[in-house]
Amino acid sequence: MSNEMTLFGNTNSAVAALLAEAQDDLTSKLAGGGTSGNRRISIEGGVFREIVGGKEVRRSEERGMKVVIVNAAPVSRMFFQGTYVKGQKTKPTCWSADTQRPDPAVPAENRQASYCKDCPQHVKGSGQGDGRACRFQQRIAVVLADDASVGNDVYQVTLPSTSVFGDADGQKMPLQAYGRHLKAHGMPAIGLVTEMRFDTDVSTPKLVFRPVRPLEESELRSAMDLQKHEDTIKAITLNVSQMDGVIEAPKIEAPKSNLFAAEPKAEKAEAEEAVAEPKKVVKKTAAAEVTEKADLSDIVGDWDD
Repeated sequence: MSNEMTLFGNTNSAVAALLAEAQDDLTSKLAGGGTSGNRRISIEGGVFREIVGGKEVRRSEERGMKVVIVNAAPVSRMFFQGTYVKGQKTKPTCWSADTQRPDPAVPAENRQASYCKDCPQHVKGSGQGDGRACRFQQRIAVVLADDASVGNDVYQVTLPSTSVFGDADGQKMPLQAYGRHLKAHGMPAIGLVTEMRFDTDVSTPKLVFRPVRPLEESELRSAMDLQKHEDTIKAITLNVSQMDGVIEAPKIEAPKSNLFAAEPKAEKAEAEEAVAEPKKVVKKTAAAEVTEKADLSDIVGDWDD
């Protein structure tokens, strides 16, 4: 609790005013509501890799990385035809920026269905094991941070579904659980340093999130200036044609039975496989309701007990 109060209990009036101006749709995107020089951070192999212009320029063996999340795209999805070959980067065969229907840029012969809900690649078992061949992901735009300062270079981070969906497990919070946690306490995601950390309890690269410290006034102003910067918008925009170091995906014949299906009502994207976003509604007690409205200093009280 003491750490919590240090992090979020001493917000000065200037910072509070800036936070009030912050576009809170960012936190909503993290919660599941709605690059300079092509910079990105890859988590391939369970290692943080800095990629610039398609080339790895630096890597970190640390399990955690401190960043400020300055913007985020909605959840999207991608389907790759054929078998994965390690080291070979291939453009997706079909993809969707809104998880509802194929992106307009997908070649007609590669579209697997008119609508994602009718797609055979969306069915469990279409991928490896019980998994789906078409996978969910989410892109976030971040700047690097440390204990003393926040950077200005914007990086794209593409999160697999396991890093997006699921419940919090103690200190381990997937992105949507983290976003809901911040939202419940009225804390915009852009107002603090966030640690992305590898979950070492799983065999494939998966990130979990936690808040580290609030931003100073100058840092917050800088982060807010970057929120709508050209580099930030590029980082969260799904543009397959600009993917670096990749070869063209094979063109395939799409299933005709699905191409001309009647237009369904829009459907909320569902989480894939064992990381499905929980649907149950937990009835709040009076005490829980008070907690959600509590001071921001209550946001990370259990993490250092």
